[in-house]
Amino acid sequence: MGTEPQSVKHHPPPHSERLLGQMLLKAGLITQAQLDAALATQRHSSERIASILARDGAITEARLATCLGQQCGVESVDLSADKPDAAALKLVPALFAHQHLVLPLHRVGTVLTVAMANPGNITVIDDLRFMTGHVIAVKIALETAIKGALNKYYDTADRALEHVRDFEKQTPDAAQVVDELDPKVLLRASEEAPVMKLVALIMADATKKGASDIHLEPYERGFRIRFRIDGVLYEVMSPPKAMHAAVTSRVKIMARLDIAERRMPQDGRIKLDIGDRELDLRVSTIPTLFGEKVVMRLLDRASLELDMGKLGLEPEALTMVEQAITAPYGTILVTGPTGSGKTTTLYSALMRLNTIGTNIMTCEDPVEYNLEGINQVQVKPDIGLDFAVMLRSFLRQDPDVIMVGEIRDFETAEIAAKAALTGHLVLSTVHTNDAPSTVNRLISMGLPAYLVVASLNLIVAQRLARRVCGECRTEAPASPTVLESIGCTPEEAKNLVTYQGKGCMSCSDTGYRGRIGLFEVMVLTEEIREAILRNVSTAELQVLGMKYGMKTLRQSALEKLREGVTSVTEVARITAMCG
Repeated sequence: MGTEPQSVKHHPPPHSERLLGQMLLKAGLITQAQLDAALATQRHSSERIASILARDGAITEARLATCLGQQCGVESVDLSADKPDAAALKLVPALFAHQHLVLPLHRVGTVLTVAMANPGNITVIDDLRFMTGHVIAVKIALETAIKGALNKYYDTADRALEHVRDFEKQTPDAAQVVDELDPKVLLRASEEAPVMKLVALIMADATKKGASDIHLEPYERGFRIRFRIDGVLYEVMSPPKAMHAAVTSRVKIMARLDIAERRMPQDGRIKLDIGDRELDLRVSTIPTLFGEKVVMRLLDRASLELDMGKLGLEPEALTMVEQAITAPYGTILVTGPTGSGKTTTLYSALMRLNTIGTNIMTCEDPVEYNLEGINQVQVKPDIGLDFAVMLRSFLRQDPDVIMVGEIRDFETAEIAAKAALTGHLVLSTVHTNDAPSTVNRLISMGLPAYLVVASLNLIVAQRLARRVCGECRTEAPASPTVLESIGCTPEEAKNLVTYQGKGCMSCSDTGYRGRIGLFEVMVLTEEIREAILRNVSTAELQVLGMKYGMKTLRQSALEKLREGVTSVTEVARITAMCG
């Protein structure tokens, strides 16, 4: 005999909810149909009717907050315009704020102003008064607005601490997890709710802060987590060493790696949805003296800027690059250290060339982003599928444009040069410090000078400089001596206005937010080609390059300094080894 289906309990909306709905209806801000639909939804959930109406687009959040304030006799606040003070945020722990939907706004003397979704909760107000030692002034805001603001303004350290405490409570013998070799124990520990929450929190926080890499690092008595933000590493939290094995195992499970293998390096990928963003994390593990270190590279397709006009190229340099990539054949090389943005520059060039009538093929190690309309191949050296092998295969695939991830040896350089001479446009990267030295690098690989001259069209050297945060940018006068030391003329050093970020919540108190490219673009003119055949020095090639419009990396950095985009400190840091 079948069981009777359980009846669904319907909860009538509270009096205050019905009163708000009637008030909005009477004011002509919503229709009866919208109110009925919201009340029907509210009966089946614990969601407040105000949140339902705002989510469904029946009324704007700002107008709704004003009406809520009128109903409660409390002033409303627009959290998109009224930003909290750092001093106020420090008075209320993140866990309490999230649990009770309280956002500290401002502290003036002994008065602390907070935004609350439910300003009638006297218990929470009393707890705030006792916790902070301040008189509490309450304003009202929508629940969704407060949640968004809490995630934006509160650092994750406090929430991470709560997950650590939960782990220690649930795992009294957590210390043994550190050296436990049994994969079953590691698997069980990695599936504990606090571990899963901490890993999710780390990834979400890295995304929010715009990190490019996450480092999970074990030491003899500690466990450190660092983010690389705008090219610089920052420590964000230090969970207890007891959590290292569980956290590492959790990441390895997500990346489909072998958690039992801890003696050999492993590589994997994680696809993740955070909010409305789809992230691809490239995971690498290596065995260290005190456990496995994990590095996750965050590849965010939504944040990838593939507009050549927005990379930071000066107008003259942009014209040179655009002319070179529209040439029917030849080689374009982008050079610079790891992390200098070479891949983004190459992808931007490819997307400019990506039309229905162009066959574009790339071989990369690894393929960082999937580009629609472009044939991308991942090289696999362990099975003999390297750059040289792929290049030979590409030439039988009727290509118009070929991108080689990196020219590392003579064989790859020779095939690329010959491909450029047989009617193909070839783009690739080389590791050198500047544009002129790239020529000697190719020759030192064994490529004859005549082949370099015949195939090479353009060399782009680049770096990435941090942008001064637009939210907290302020004038920061620098001494003429310092300005002259980074390349300013004495006259310019006396009058140049420079800027620095003070540090704010938007930039995580670093003073910088985002990066911009510095570019050195050298076109191989006839005079430069003749000079290469005469085997001139790198210094002479630089002089000739500047004669034909090349700006050095330092000159490019100074342009960004004059525009107020970057700081004196950043120019000195980035161009310390540049001419």
